[in-house]
Amino acid sequence: MQSIRRILVVIEPSAETDKVESLAMRRACLIANAAKSKSNPDIKEPSLHLLICDKKLDHSELLATLKHDLQAEDFNVTAQQEWHENAHQTIIKVQQAEGSDLVIKQHFPDSTLKRALLTPADWKLLRYCPCPVLMVKTDRPWKGSAVLAAVDVGNPDGEHSALHYSIIQHGHHLAQITGIDLHVIAAHPSPLLSAADPVYQLSSSVEGQYREQCKVFQTEFNIDDAHLHIAEGPADVLIPFTAHHLKAAVTVIGTVGRTGISGALIGNTAEVVLDSLESDVLVLKSEEVLAHLEEELARV
Repeated sequence: MQSIRRILVVIEPSAETDKVESLAMRRACLIANAAKSKSNPDIKEPSLHLLICDKKLDHSELLATLKHDLQAEDFNVTAQQEWHENAHQTIIKVQQAEGSDLVIKQHFPDSTLKRALLTPADWKLLRYCPCPVLMVKTDRPWKGSAVLAAVDVGNPDGEHSALHYSIIQHGHHLAQITGIDLHVIAAHPSPLLSAADPVYQLSSSVEGQYREQCKVFQTEFNIDDAHLHIAEGPADVLIPFTAHHLKAAVTVIGTVGRTGISGALIGNTAEVVLDSLESDVLVLKSEEVLAHLEEELARV
């Protein structure tokens, strides 16, 4: 989060009708203010770029009002209305054009029927956006809550390990912003009596293996055992359960799933838990996936 210099804030006109200050914009201001107060005086705080995705109605007056109000609070802000085929492609094209390091968007869940028939637009944004995406789901204040970072240490290869480090690092920075504790969860599978390795035949052995994998980042980010949650079960169930138990304000999760611009990946944990989590959700991708998406976008 400390390396963020440009934040793309997606403004939902329907949400602004009754409430001028959107949840997405509130989070963007919080992050920008935190960076401003903690950064080197020679480094400027992140700038904000407001975006409304609409090809029908003119929202120039709303954007002008929002921009004016933010500038009055000393934010460096620009704004535009744009449309390219659909919402998620519009957001990604603007993100690329603006060089944004973070996209912040309020999440509006689709109905169960609609999700069964069509891939939700927010899922597509999480899949194809080549930078971190913060989905805002609640107006709960971050301060006084908890930050939960979800890692899959059962995959210790280089790509996963780098992603785990990034997830913990972003969670640590968010905890610094909010002035609260960072919690980490790692879900492990049930033991298999048929497993060739005896370590995976007993639940206690599997948990011990996972805890061993977590020691490196525990030491670096000063995470004690009380803030490390190792549990048996599916990640898409345990992550929302733990976030609810901790009353987490934001959950950080990652994905290494590769998909082309025209591809589809149903069942990605980040997508599955998006609607079930009661917290905001920050989704990160591995460096390999980001490079893959950048290559795909260059061909479009």
